[in-house]
Amino acid sequence: MKKYKNILLREDSTIKEALNIIDSGAMKIALVVDDDENLIGTVTDGDIRRGILSLLDLNDTKESIIFRTPTVCRIDDSKEKILEVAIEGKFYQIPIVDKNGKLVGVEEVDELLKPNRKRSKVVLMTGGLGTRLRPLTDETPKPMLTVGGRPILESIISGFKKYGFTDIILSVGYKSEVIKNYFGNGSNFGVSIEYIYEDKRMGTAGALNFMSDLLSGPFFVMNGDLLTNINFDHMMSYHMENNSIATMGVRKYDFQVPYGVVKSEGINIESIVEKPVHKFYVSGGIYILDSKVLDFVPENDFFDMPTLFERMIDKNLKCISFPIREYWLDIGSHSDFSKAQIDIKLWD
Repeated sequence: MKKYKNILLREDSTIKEALNIIDSGAMKIALVVDDDENLIGTVTDGDIRRGILSLLDLNDTKESIIFRTPTVCRIDDSKEKILEVAIEGKFYQIPIVDKNGKLVGVEEVDELLKPNRKRSKVVLMTGGLGTRLRPLTDETPKPMLTVGGRPILESIISGFKKYGFTDIILSVGYKSEVIKNYFGNGSNFGVSIEYIYEDKRMGTAGALNFMSDLLSGPFFVMNGDLLTNINFDHMMSYHMENNSIATMGVRKYDFQVPYGVVKSEGINIESIVEKPVHKFYVSGGIYILDSKVLDFVPENDFFDMPTLFERMIDKNLKCISFPIREYWLDIGSHSDFSKAQIDIKLWD
């Protein structure tokens, strides 16, 4: 059993403290115990992200996000039983307790589940024209622009490789030869790369129709002009834990109205709110889709990801949001490109 002392929390700890434990270790879980180390509950990355969506602050106590009925195994359970429980519940860690409910360890089953989970493919959309970044993109496709000494696309591929996702499909179009000449089959970068060619603009989801024979189970789709250090392993776990058919990475976006907003009823002024801030969640250009969604993608036609989600929602299929709390930047303009050059030094 894995050592567990460094992932323990008290019930009155803050969400930020739980987050630090989850991010600093490989076990992706925090265990909440009382003074006698009796197990009270667990906190996972998914619990925290759901709390963020509910507008909880990181300095709030984590009491409201504790999962108080975790699945556990007993100290005398066999390895086979623990593995059976883990697979059935899609768990990557199983707390082990004694007959009195006192925590005695944690079984880490992640290594046993990796072969199935890591087979998920990664589709990167890299066929755009990058018109807003001209003249930089006159001869170079936007994903191949250099940030921090290497192409944006290489940083993206490296990020997926870090978490074991090494089967890459590149949907290419504009200046595709630049991308293929650099990456080849991916072997020099520790990944396997296949190419799908767009001979016309297909939108952010249209090209998926060309690769239906290559995709099965859950797979990633990501725009090829994003700079992020998102934990892709956490996102896949979140997708599977929630039995979702489609998961959209979302970013919080704040918009401040630069004026006093007047609320009226007829001609009567009821209130004035000075420069209110409106908070929204917007698409982050990172998705996990089940291969079943390919049935909703039209053949050889322009088709965007928001339309795909709308069609699935209309069919009452489970589509969920995954709040991206890590660094994220859409490099769509010259100012974004300049910002990226500075930002990457802080986390790369």
